Amino acid sequence: MRRSGNKPPYLRIAREIEHRIDTGAFRQGDRVPSIRQVAAQWGVATATATKALDTLRRRGRVVAVPRIGFVVAGPPALPRPEPRAGHAGRTVRAPSTAAVKDRNSERERIVRAAITLADAHGFEAVSMRGIAASLGIPTMSLYGLIRGKQELAALMADTVFGELELPQEPPASWRARLELAARLLWRLYVNHPWLTRITSLTHPEPSPNMLEFGSWGMSVVHVCGLDPAAARTVWWAVVNHVQGTATNLETQHAMEQHTGLTPDQWYDLHLPAFRAELSGAPQLDDRLEFDLTAFFEAGLRLLLDGVSVQIGRQHRA
Repeated sequence: MRRSGNKPPYLRIAREIEHRIDTGAFRQGDRVPSIRQVAAQWGVATATATKALDTLRRRGRVVAVPRIGFVVAGPPALPRPEPRAGHAGRTVRAPSTAAVKDRNSERERIVRAAITLADAHGFEAVSMRGIAASLGIPTMSLYGLIRGKQELAALMADTVFGELELPQEPPASWRARLELAARLLWRLYVNHPWLTRITSLTHPEPSPNMLEFGSWGMSVVHVCGLDPAAARTVWWAVVNHVQGTATNLETQHAMEQHTGLTPDQWYDLHLPAFRAELSGAPQLDDRLEFDLTAFFEAGLRLLLDGVSVQIGRQHRA
């Protein structure tokens, strides 16, 4: 076995800082020494100090917070033996069930506060400082529970997907099932327009509630009788139509605030210019009406009409 004294300096530094976290010298949300402080305290190069802190980050013991530095992410999930001489029999206990419940409850409070902020002011308004202010707690205390905005966004998305009420007995026909799935998803985006900012067709989050909806949706498509590849394409096309149309919801709200005009009023105001510039297009009515929900429904009908044609072709083949 390799003696601890022969370990590279960055590992010895990482272990000493980790020991301070385990013993409570550094608590959740506390700042740990900066790269410059580590270099000065342990007498090493800044590259070695950087490597030590990055080791702790990769182990999940600290997180890097912009303009603040590295802060403690939380205790380890499992008991860890105490390495110091004279304490061979001691271990750091795993968090109790009550502590885990309290931690989960606090995380849920943070996520719910973030959702409330996003619903009211958009995703750009969500920040650790804003959440902490709304909850009346120190900003630094959040970093021991949430590792940053990326993790927060994933938790927000999964939480709102948990609002979906999926029927135990869906409609019998494939078309009615897809219409239901699309409308459930559309209503979710209407209630939370910021959600389009943090959900991706190409990089979906493997989180429980989102996976449950995706699994339910794919099972819906399978009753179409299409081959698996075609069925996946149909489902992705439906999801993309909903999400793509929903990207306009947040923009519409911002434009209404900026201009003071609804979409119908905007079209009415600019109708003469539209007619002049679109002379080769179909004649525009005296009054143009544009409603995103109606547009979503019209697009869904066109999409499912195309699916119906594809199903008919495959059955005839």
